[in-house]
Amino acid sequence: MQVFSIHADQITETAVLPTVLPDQGFVWLAFSRREFEIMQAQVQQMLHRLCDVQIYELHLQDVLNNQLPSHYDFTGDYDVLVFRRLAQGRSETDLSKPGEILHRANAHSGPSILRKIDTSPVAFVVFDRVVISVHPVDCAVLKAFVGKVMNSSHLSSAQALHRLPTHPADLMLRMVSSVVDGYLNLRRELTRQLDHWQSELLNPNTRFNDWSALLNARLTLHYLDEICEDQRAAISDWIEALNAWPADDLLKPDSLELLKIRSRDVLEHIERVVHHVGRLEQNAETAVQMHFNAQSNRTNQVMRTLTVLTAIFLPLNLITGFFGMNFENFPVLHSENGLLMTELFMGLVAIGLTVLFWKKRYLRG
Repeated sequence: MQVFSIHADQITETAVLPTVLPDQGFVWLAFSRREFEIMQAQVQQMLHRLCDVQIYELHLQDVLNNQLPSHYDFTGDYDVLVFRRLAQGRSETDLSKPGEILHRANAHSGPSILRKIDTSPVAFVVFDRVVISVHPVDCAVLKAFVGKVMNSSHLSSAQALHRLPTHPADLMLRMVSSVVDGYLNLRRELTRQLDHWQSELLNPNTRFNDWSALLNARLTLHYLDEICEDQRAAISDWIEALNAWPADDLLKPDSLELLKIRSRDVLEHIERVVHHVGRLEQNAETAVQMHFNAQSNRTNQVMRTLTVLTAIFLPLNLITGFFGMNFENFPVLHSENGLLMTELFMGLVAIGLTVLFWKKRYLRG
């Protein structure tokens, strides 16, 4: 558990639940999912003491559910946002085994880039002056964000004023933006891997055998598309609710407008990921279709060549069969020039048919 008190250009960290709210600013409480499950009664008491509200039981279940897709919900007292982040091949902590991090083999075989597309949820509960975030154990997003925020506190007052979050919702959106940036960073690696497979599929001099990896890649891209669609729906619902927020002393009009801008920026980044994933899915499907079309075309060319060769030698077989008939009177067979004449005739027939088929492009691509 980490507890931060944030106000203007100042941030302080403690390791105990706050008993009172600061005079200004807000409080951020960051839990691992197992910690939150164990301390949920204490957290509920703290919220009742500080904000005179508590988190509903259904929302507590959502926060603790490590299989929940990205979604947004709200009440008259707080907002709840669940957002799936990249887990980089590490599974969520099993709540039945406290403190243990389970490492499981990703179901996707193939290149390492595909094994990175594993996700786990991060949950946010946003009050007027308190924000609670619940993360997987050893969450890289939390560590990076805490380090960034703490570094901002060492800047000058003017610089820190623009680097530190000004509202609980502002902090949530910044962390969500960091999560989405992780998906954006996957685009280049995914594109490079699929481009490699496309070149392998369309190269006539190579034999592509990595079909299981390609199939898993397509399934992974479809899974990633579903994740991003859920994220987009959650942020869209958040923006719709944010537009109904009134400006008050805690959230001035310019701060509210900044929240809307950040929200639209996050949504735009998610849409970029969705668009890119859709394009990669289409490219993978097109590459497979082009591969089989090329294979079919090469097969047709081979069969055409064999058919033409058969058509050239078929008349020659007819001639040899004709001269192989057992007739008593066969004048040509007794001629001194019969063999030469037959060979010349057969050669002319073969050359004539070859020239004919060449002109008709039966022997060329």
